[in-house]
Amino acid sequence: MQFFRGWKELGAGSIFLQTVLTFSLVTFGLAQEQSAPPESRIPSLPQQTPDQMAVPQTPAPNEGDGDKGNKKKNEGQAIDIKLGSGDLVEVTVYGVPELTTKARVTNDGDLYLPLIDYVHVGDLTLEEAQKVIEKRLDDGGFVRNPHVTIFISDYASQGITLLGAVGRPGIYPVLGDRRLFDLFSTAGGLTERASRTVSITHRDQPDKPQIVQLARNLTDAPESNVPVHPGDTIEVQRAPIVYIVGDVGRPSGLLVDNGTLSVLQAVALAGGPNRTAKLDGTRIIRKSNGPNGMTETVVPLKKMLRAKAPDVQLQADDILFIPVSGTKMLTARGIETALALTSAVAIYSVHP
Repeated sequence: MQFFRGWKELGAGSIFLQTVLTFSLVTFGLAQEQSAPPESRIPSLPQQTPDQMAVPQTPAPNEGDGDKGNKKKNEGQAIDIKLGSGDLVEVTVYGVPELTTKARVTNDGDLYLPLIDYVHVGDLTLEEAQKVIEKRLDDGGFVRNPHVTIFISDYASQGITLLGAVGRPGIYPVLGDRRLFDLFSTAGGLTERASRTVSITHRDQPDKPQIVQLARNLTDAPESNVPVHPGDTIEVQRAPIVYIVGDVGRPSGLLVDNGTLSVLQAVALAGGPNRTAKLDGTRIIRKSNGPNGMTETVVPLKKMLRAKAPDVQLQADDILFIPVSGTKMLTARGIETALALTSAVAIYSVHP
């Protein structure tokens, strides 16, 4: 009985000790959990079945970051743009950065690329050129199912040459659909000496220029706002100028943008001859292939004013010179004087 009573007391004490230890551990654990920072708590992940587990896959070419970058580069580049000599292009192959190449299209329309040598891309659109390069890489066994992207850095072949009487002649890049008036606006507009005749020479028809007649106010003839294309050469011709100098009311340079001008018309536009003018000494000074480069033709202006002689038509760059009465002037001296006077006259536009 005494042994059993001792064992019972020992058992009761052990149970009490176990209870105290368990309570202490639980309390300590709760304290640690409350004191730990939130970020140190790692949530348990749900278990996945074998069917739910996926193997990481390589993104498709049209989903990769590199292709997204090329798409951003090609934004705004028209699909129908054709490559030509002088164009600077950047060619990339997805997943093969070693094949990235920046080269210029040769005069023959060829492009040199690593591994596949020269590829003819002249007169091909971007999409067509990409497919040609992809086929060469695939057929040669260099890249399996390649994805090629071409970005044009410099549109050397996509420019329009604008010449003549415009504010800023030069070569202007043209992407997409453009019209004649767009080019005029880009070049600073027409100058005051521009004629109403514009010549457009297309790249594929160099021997058949297109002639466009402009209105004095461009918006009055919208049909003259014709489409223009890369490779075109546009020339705005200068309007012919007729000079009338000497003893007249208003020495002038008369800009004739349409039609022709006669001697009597020029005299009238210049304010008529002065009282001291030597009408019988009037002459036309005209450029020629002669030894002096100029010729003089006497004009019977006095008779013409009295309708006793026919009027005479003037040509571009003619100088109508009316000397002062009482002066005697040699031919060479008269030409020099007339030429000197033309440099100081005002230019007026006339519309016969």
